[in-house]
Amino acid sequence: MKKSFYVICSITLIWNIVGVINYLGFVYMSNDAFKTLPIDMQLYVETRPSWVTGAFAFAVFSATIGNIGLLIRKKWANLLLILSLISIVIQTFYNFFIQDIVQIPYSEGALSILIVLVAIFLVIYSQKVNK
Repeated sequence: MKKSFYVICSITLIWNIVGVINYLGFVYMSNDAFKTLPIDMQLYVETRPSWVTGAFAFAVFSATIGNIGLLIRKKWANLLLILSLISIVIQTFYNFFIQDIVQIPYSEGALSILIVLVAIFLVIYSQKVNK
């Protein structure tokens, strides 16, 4: 196996673990931390549908497990990465086109696009590796 495979899988695994940490931080945010958010962000969090939070959870956990599967060369990894990509697209669509509480800053928009691109890369890469 090429050294680049392990480098790519390790970097993307770290990326996905950061996503899990971000999700857990969001879900288990203390009331004190919540109160430090800007008012519009508090309203966004309070009114965000549970299916969007579910898509967030599914995206980060399926991507992380799929990335681990890719690292150990399991064919099922591709399916999990595809499902993660779909979840990311659903969540991103909600954030940009449905919710109207928070104006998405350019930096967050760029990060959202990067997240989608990394997910697309992982799907394509896992298909290539598992042939």
